[in-house]
Amino acid sequence: MNIIIRKALPEDCTRMMELIHELAVYEKAPEQVTVNFDHFVNSGFGDDPVWWAFVAEVDGKVEGFALWYIRYSTWKGQRMYLEDLLVTEKMRGHGIGKLLFDALIEECKAQQFSGMMWQVLDWNEPAINFYKKLPGVQFDGEWVNCSINF
Repeated sequence: MNIIIRKALPEDCTRMMELIHELAVYEKAPEQVTVNFDHFVNSGFGDDPVWWAFVAEVDGKVEGFALWYIRYSTWKGQRMYLEDLLVTEKMRGHGIGKLLFDALIEECKAQQFSGMMWQVLDWNEPAINFYKKLPGVQFDGEWVNCSINF
């Protein structure tokens, strides 16, 4: 198995959207994916990108990705916010998630971010167990998520 972790390219967006839909089905919310393809591509590769990503290619096919953006903390400064980390179900257990996470950590260091943040659903035991294996990871049960949709 030949695994390559690299920065996402515009031509990866079709496959990334497929994986986003796969993630939404896994998270029991497929109807909540409302972003259209052109908006997705422009948001990552237009004149003023707001997200960046790494993809995991296995034998030439994208089987995972990690998409992030910059979050600003008045206490900590710029931090990476990991929006999604996904490896296809058939490719889990081969170390691809760890390779993607390692790429994120290296990017944080290269960009001199003060850290990385993300969320995980409280019922997603496989993801929680994955994150627990990472050195220095802290779980914070104090904060309540809030949002407004337009």
